[in-house]
Amino acid sequence: MAVKRMTRRGFIRTAALGAAVPYIVPASALGQGTEVAPSERLTMGCIGIGGMGTRDLSDFLTQADVHVVAVCDVDTGHRDQAKTLVDTHYDNEDCAAYNDFREVLARDDIDTVLIATPDHWHALIAIEAAKAGKDMYCEKPISLTIAEGRAVVQTMERHARIYQSGTQRRSIGCFRFAVEVAWSGMLGRIHTIHTLLDPGRECPPQTPRPVPAGFDYDRWLGPAPYEPYTPLRCHGSFRWIYDYSGGQLTDIGAHFNDLAQWGNGTELGGPVEYDGWAEFPREGLFDTPIHFGVEATYANGVKLLYHDTGPRTVRFEGDEGWVSVDDDGNVNASPESILRSKSIVKQSYAYWTGHHRNFLDCVKTRNPFTIARPEVAQRSTTTCHIGNLCLRLGRRLRWDLAAERFIDDPAANALLSRAMRAPWHL
Repeated sequence: MAVKRMTRRGFIRTAALGAAVPYIVPASALGQGTEVAPSERLTMGCIGIGGMGTRDLSDFLTQADVHVVAVCDVDTGHRDQAKTLVDTHYDNEDCAAYNDFREVLARDDIDTVLIATPDHWHALIAIEAAKAGKDMYCEKPISLTIAEGRAVVQTMERHARIYQSGTQRRSIGCFRFAVEVAWSGMLGRIHTIHTLLDPGRECPPQTPRPVPAGFDYDRWLGPAPYEPYTPLRCHGSFRWIYDYSGGQLTDIGAHFNDLAQWGNGTELGGPVEYDGWAEFPREGLFDTPIHFGVEATYANGVKLLYHDTGPRTVRFEGDEGWVSVDDDGNVNASPESILRSKSIVKQSYAYWTGHHRNFLDCVKTRNPFTIARPEVAQRSTTTCHIGNLCLRLGRRLRWDLAAERFIDDPAANALLSRAMRAPWHL
């Protein structure tokens, strides 16, 4: 009796029907560590390939079982550069280049997508990708708003898609060391967690300018309100404008508050009360906090304090000691015996290849529990979003974790979502 051989793509589509059950497949069966046959590779399209997108793309290109077949960006320069990077890697000219992400999602021959656009596009593209049957690695934060993030979580569950958030510090040994120390009991009862972020930025008023050739500015704006073009509105500096992002709180906070949640054992929960202060720009293009401090309190009294004082650090404090790790990979602790409890390799945040590997392995096994799965990303990012809302409203906020709504605060609840510019909608 002839035995029909199942291809990698066929396995993925079949396994998706039972994605709620983790599958364990030996690495040898997946072709890891050996030459990977084309039929066994995961095909990928990359959407949003500026600075961070290029870094993600470059790492995926090192994975033998990934074949990047398409790149997409609204900036012709980014798009052409990415196509050249891919074509050079494969020594051909086969990589397709698109301006509209929907053309990537429409391709039946693409298994996975990388989403590394500005924040205000993350949720919308992730949801459309899931509906199109794609698994995805999506840069943080999961969303621009709390309501968008919840929609992403629900959509991934409904369509049985694999989602990995780009909170790559979870996959770096020295950060995990600090988290595991917090779990271990060596610090005694944890009472305070500090996340040290960077200050925000200011920008003087900008004069509108003509949109440069090769840049689809209207598509870059997408669901965000229309504003006249100026160079500092787009690309890397978009994160300092509330229409598109949340400043340091959702940029660096999405990483370090995530570590705080993880080490505190509350990655599926979060604080229930928020208070804080902020200094905002008095004028100009940027409108997210420059200097800030937020005190978030968990139901058991543990405090999560996020500051703009840097250097980028997470610090867990308990009754019997403390441990901290920063973005240069420096791990410190008291008592010092904590540092001898386990081998530590100093690694800066740039060493994060394992994060992409975790995503690929979960895609192949149909295990939805990536190291940064949607529900975890939603809860961590929520701490950042509520911090921003607390600072913008200038008052204390109380949070219902189960309902994901503010308690007795209609004005704050009205800010859980934002209107999208037509024709875009979730």
